[in-house]
Amino acid sequence: MLGLTEERIAEIGMTWGLSIFIGFMLFIIWDLARKSKAGKFGTFVLFFVLAFGMLGFAAKAVIQWVLDI
Repeated sequence: MLGLTEERIAEIGMTWGLSIFIGFMLFIIWDLARKSKAGKFGTFVLFFVLAFGMLGFAAKAVIQWVLDI
């Protein structure tokens, strides 16, 4: 497909596709905080707790870049 290998398509999907999905999830968390009138501390707690798992994806990318894997 357009000269792309299966490995390259998977890499693009995992980096760009998942990054876009994470951005959409951050929007959902922000919207949830706004609609529930969580306040500053409540919004912080929502982002910290719900977005903490996304940190692992970003950390993996940074670790791979630093170790050149």
